[in-house]
Amino acid sequence: MPHDMYRPPRPPLSPALMLRAYAAGIFPMSEGAGDPTLFWVDPQRRGVFPLDRFHVSRSLMRRIRKGGFDVRVNSDFLGTVAGCADRELTWINAEIFQCYMSLHATGHAHSVEVWEDDTLVGGVFGVVLGGAFFGESMFSRRKDASKIALAWLIARLNHGGFRLFDTQFVTEHLQSLGAVEVPRAVYRDALQHALGSSADFLAMPEGLPAQDVLAHLRTQTS
Repeated sequence: MPHDMYRPPRPPLSPALMLRAYAAGIFPMSEGAGDPTLFWVDPQRRGVFPLDRFHVSRSLMRRIRKGGFDVRVNSDFLGTVAGCADRELTWINAEIFQCYMSLHATGHAHSVEVWEDDTLVGGVFGVVLGGAFFGESMFSRRKDASKIALAWLIARLNHGGFRLFDTQFVTEHLQSLGAVEVPRAVYRDALQHALGSSADFLAMPEGLPAQDVLAHLRTQTS
């Protein structure tokens, strides 16, 4: 087992326990949807998304300008988490799933969703603690749906005054959009600064036109 993962005896997972873990820089995962156990992860190198470095490719910009979709916040949090867990290999088991639902009920977890013709086609969700947003997972059932959700999320985090967007790990997909890896010590320093600040995930109005979101992203990355 990698030395940054460990399985100590543990109490049942609860929203309070998860928030304490996030504040300490660790997060839970399981081996699969049917696996009742979980382990805590403390990566040596952490994935973060600099909020001023989101890369909007020309093709994504054209897709956003083309429209034909709606972006909503928290309208189907359960469906968004279920969409993220609906894959052959998932780290979201029943206990973790239920904990996210409880965190959402208390205002600590949010989803940004992409809809086409009243059908949920993509989204991203995460946990909020102070000025930190912990991105958990995203999914896409249409081309570029998760990228669109991420663009709206970045704009929302900037608008709400967030200081840290934690992606846990960095995939090639996230790296192409601007995510980077930082050493554990650098991450924990950034985390402490973010936890000491306040932010508002719901500060940005819903229903902003695409051109306004793109303009906001250009302002942040210029």
